[in-house]
Amino acid sequence: MKFGQVANPEEIDFTIPPDHPDTTRLLEATRTGDMEVYVGCAKWNKKELQGFYPKGTKDELAYYSSQFNAIELNATFRRRIAPEQYKKWADDTPDGFKFCPKMGQFISHIKRLADTAEPVELFATSASHMGEKLGVPYLQMHDNFGPEHFARVEQFAEDWQYDIPVALELRKTDWHTDPFIKSELYDLLERSGIANVLVDTAGRRDLMHMRLTTPTAFVRWVGANHDIDYARMDEWIERIAAWKAAGLSRLFFFLHQNVDINTVVYAKYFIPKLNERIGTNVHVPEILDQEDGAAKSHQ
Repeated sequence: MKFGQVANPEEIDFTIPPDHPDTTRLLEATRTGDMEVYVGCAKWNKKELQGFYPKGTKDELAYYSSQFNAIELNATFRRRIAPEQYKKWADDTPDGFKFCPKMGQFISHIKRLADTAEPVELFATSASHMGEKLGVPYLQMHDNFGPEHFARVEQFAEDWQYDIPVALELRKTDWHTDPFIKSELYDLLERSGIANVLVDTAGRRDLMHMRLTTPTAFVRWVGANHDIDYARMDEWIERIAAWKAAGLSRLFFFLHQNVDINTVVYAKYFIPKLNERIGTNVHVPEILDQEDGAAKSHQ
């Protein structure tokens, strides 16, 4: 993921800002008990996950879902996916696995949320064929979609009358820096039960708004392919532990990189440390023995 890439990541202050005060209030008010944790990658194909699949792997999704418990689903952004395909993906994965499909570009980038009730309904209806495998679909708006279109976001929130959680990623800086706009936006998302996506990437620290609007956190973490990434993951583990203590119900944490060369290595660092810190038992993915191409467990 090239978004937010910088030439010198060691010069960036990656410190996670304090939680927005309303994040603490929300979590304490919605506390339910144990927290569900899902960690995954953006894609499951071999090109992005280099050195992950054992030799001879034919069904990449089946193997991926034996190692991770969630996936972002970016294929749904470029083209409309038939309900039957959603169902097949769900059928090909084990119990407990979750997909978080990205809403189509026709909705977000072409129509820009103008008069999108019909395509939104088509997406929601089709994705619902995943049944319990459907996690939190998300809508990612273009970088130049700004607060002047607030009414369109309100209309989207009103149109989303489905028994499916949804998350929203707004990338233009003004959404998160203008005090009035962000207050109105965050209140709208909380009232509507729409998760406010957090993006941790080097060149866009403004997207670390730290305002959760539902008891489900949706985090898109982008590695800078630099040693500093390990300290960044350590800090996130501490923040997640604090969220768990405050009452977070579900976490979706998706690992990206500016250059997709070792996402699984990052996952193998992050998941066991998170398990140890918060008492979860998320499966730690296997890696390949470079000599024989066989998967080895390092749990």
